[in-house]
Amino acid sequence: MHTFDIPNFKIVPNRFFLMAGPCVVENEHMPFEIAKAIKEITGRLGIPFIFKASYRKANRSRLDSFSGIGDLIALEVLGKIRKDLQIPIVTDIHSVEEAALAAQYVDVLQIPAFLCRQTELLVAAAKTGKIVNIKKGQFLSADAMRFAVDKVRESGNENVMLTERGTMLGYQDLVIDFRGIPVMQKNEIPVILDITHSLQQPNQKSGVTGGQPQLIETIAKAGIAAGVDGIFIETHPNPALALSDGANMLKLNLLEDLLLKLIRVYEAVH
Repeated sequence: MHTFDIPNFKIVPNRFFLMAGPCVVENEHMPFEIAKAIKEITGRLGIPFIFKASYRKANRSRLDSFSGIGDLIALEVLGKIRKDLQIPIVTDIHSVEEAALAAQYVDVLQIPAFLCRQTELLVAAAKTGKIVNIKKGQFLSADAMRFAVDKVRESGNENVMLTERGTMLGYQDLVIDFRGIPVMQKNEIPVILDITHSLQQPNQKSGVTGGQPQLIETIAKAGIAAGVDGIFIETHPNPALALSDGANMLKLNLLEDLLLKLIRVYEAVH
């Protein structure tokens, strides 16, 4: 079992782990309340937990889409959650310069799917010494992700994970090829299933990405049955009011029931 040397987190052999939180830091208070609620749930259920929130959304369909409250303000919010709640944090980075900055506040640097082949970005993330979570490009095969893993390892960092988040099906839909999970696990690293982003419906005429949140449970159960090491879920108290990716989010009050079901699936297949 792969282990990572970060505080307050340990992958355990009898349980999947969870990355969860809102899409983006919307203000200085909301992320803390979500993190606190998820920590309480996962603590009772014995699920290792990493809190997720982007400090800035660089990839938006429209110029007028919400992108953040300011980089330093948002990173300080994440740093405070990390310190006060004693939980690890994952956030996205988009450029070489962001790697060292974000690394001061979080435990895991996440490489967005569209940027998973950007060599300089992967190397910069690796050189921080932080865990690097690389999302599989919607345009790449599972096997091709070994080259992204190699870039991190060859830069002196063995702390790497891969995340499946769907493959483009036409122009406005995504599909998960569950065969890719064991393929990516051949790299001898944890593989995560990003459930909510895999249910996006991109490139809508409105310029706002759609989603199919009614399928979250179906995809999550299938992922656990297929053997993923961890799951990734974006969640919000009221997805309809979320400032980013609300169309595919899980409502926060549904999270515990979903996790209980996934534990039963996990126990049935292991």
